[in-house]
Amino acid sequence: MSTETLLDIRDLSVTLPTESSALKAVRGIDLELRRGETLGIVGESGSGKSMTALALMNLLPPAAQRTAACINFAGADLSAVSEKQLAHQVRGRKIGMIFQEPMTSLNPVYTIGRQLTETMTLHGNVSAAQAQRRAIELLEKVGLPDPASRLRQYPHELSGGQRQRVMIAMALMNEPELLIADEPTTALDVTIQAQILYLLRQLQTELGMSMILITHDLGVVSRAADRIAVMYAGDLVETGTTEQVLNAPRHPYTRGLLECVPGYRGAAARRLGSIPGVVPSMTGDIQGCAFAARCPRAVARCLTDTPPTRALGEAHRFVCHDPEETRGISFGDSEHASDTPPPRPAQESVLKVDNVSCTFSVRQGLFGKRKTLRALANVSLDIRRGEVLALVGESGCGKSTLSRTIMGLQTPDSGSVTLSGQPVASLPARQRARMIQPIFQDPYSSLNPRQTIGEIIGRPLTVNQIGSKTERRSKVHRMMEYVGLPPRVFNSFPDQLSGGQRQRVAIARALILDPEIVICDEPTSALDVSVQAQILNLLLDLRDELDLTYLFVTHDLSVVEHLADRVAVMYLGEIVECGDREQVLARPKHPYTRALLDSVLSIAPELDVPEPRLTGDFPNPINRPSGCPFHPRCPLADAHCQRVAPALEMFDNTLVKCWKADATSPAPSPNNKTEESAL
Repeated sequence: MSTETLLDIRDLSVTLPTESSALKAVRGIDLELRRGETLGIVGESGSGKSMTALALMNLLPPAAQRTAACINFAGADLSAVSEKQLAHQVRGRKIGMIFQEPMTSLNPVYTIGRQLTETMTLHGNVSAAQAQRRAIELLEKVGLPDPASRLRQYPHELSGGQRQRVMIAMALMNEPELLIADEPTTALDVTIQAQILYLLRQLQTELGMSMILITHDLGVVSRAADRIAVMYAGDLVETGTTEQVLNAPRHPYTRGLLECVPGYRGAAARRLGSIPGVVPSMTGDIQGCAFAARCPRAVARCLTDTPPTRALGEAHRFVCHDPEETRGISFGDSEHASDTPPPRPAQESVLKVDNVSCTFSVRQGLFGKRKTLRALANVSLDIRRGEVLALVGESGCGKSTLSRTIMGLQTPDSGSVTLSGQPVASLPARQRARMIQPIFQDPYSSLNPRQTIGEIIGRPLTVNQIGSKTERRSKVHRMMEYVGLPPRVFNSFPDQLSGGQRQRVAIARALILDPEIVICDEPTSALDVSVQAQILNLLLDLRDELDLTYLFVTHDLSVVEHLADRVAVMYLGEIVECGDREQVLARPKHPYTRALLDSVLSIAPELDVPEPRLTGDFPNPINRPSGCPFHPRCPLADAHCQRVAPALEMFDNTLVKCWKADATSPAPSPNNKTEESAL
């Protein structure tokens, strides 16, 4: 890595005017980036991470005000150049950017080829043919098969991982010196995330570019970044090398973020650390430390005096009073932080899925012939009362279809679903809704914006005509207390609540009818790591207090290790492995389960981004492979696997659908701590 400085930011501030005052989104920060280096910027939503990146290229909202002593990039001060120079000489040419959601970043009415070539022809004196050759070369480099044909496709014809690869290729069309990646893997499956990060690392080395990686995933930043900058409320609170910041964090906020990560304190930890409250809106001047109201170490001077910047060697700095009298205090619940969960006695089955198959008739193209898509193939599950069964797998594997079938919203072609001994298909809709309740991924879109919180939570009681108005109101208040919602939000609307509070509303609404089973569909994937910790702690507490049963649908295996009792792994509409959590995660029998585990990035600054073991894209369910559906991507597959589909059999107390399950399972990857440890 070069020691030459590519980017030097001094005293950068961004102010956004509001109706009553001015919001200080970025507050006088200093940042430095060397050539060939990766800087990770981490923090909760509202910390100012993305605003800092947008301020570099002056892509801020029209009313925003940017000030800086200097933004020195490759010898030029970007704070002093004109908008025309930025548009023609910097954006897309010297600085490329990858945004979080590729579907909204790509123009849906233009082909991939047009969007790629325009990026080059608008910034350089190149012909259309030269730009097309460059586009094909980059699409091949980012791992898209048959790159020439991809130029004629539209964004909706590609998968999420493929669209993100197109965004990477587009950002690299002009060989920028700096690549800004804003949450480039947040919306992707764990397997695609590993491929994208490995690809970015390879391209960075090959092209010699620098990179700013903005993320809230500390596992990602621990592997991909050389240095880390922790932001809070528009300010930098800790900076240093990745090893310094993650192995020896000194600011309470950094420590709090780490304690919120499942597995950080060990797999046996009963509860996650939890940072109370939310990032404040930074309007007006700040008195004392901005983090003081949420900090367990705060003392009187933290509320009144501006904290000093403390240096720990040449590279490691943090901004904190660091009071000696509160050292050693953390965010974890000291009473329950390291308790192992008590063993839960085996109970009777509450839900049985027996050989359920589900197909759809789909048309490819406007005039194409109809084909059969097999979404579920002879799926069987047994969920016991009081347990958490995690259902994991990549997007498109059939998790959502199975959830809809269990809730009675999708009629299976064959097989049956029984709840407490009663066929779900025969239950009246209202009775079924009282027995099975969902918690969805996005708490904002699943709540009616025109209803108050009290009305939303109490709506199931009103629809089912349970109790009097006074009794319903009393039960809503009790449920709000259960999920940790203050009484003052009873008459508030969803847009007046934080993301974590909205998810608590969704949980309260799901539990108000005392359901037999709760289906949690990625309930924490849209939340910050700090809010995720609060919700996971809440779900475990409610499970213990109310003896709830959860079907937890997720792709986050670190959450699975912390929360689940048993794990079922799905691939292409089939259950390929199912067993106790420790057995499946520590000693997986199916190669697909092993590949998922190898793709998880634990917090390990000493390790690099691992080379993905699972290659290729998830197959199209319309054109299912013959034999074992996983054989085209399986490193152990042979001719027999290609011809004959395996049956689900028991191996070492684990149900496995694989011809190689009785063979010695591969050794745990050195890149991840899956054996008897945190993910």
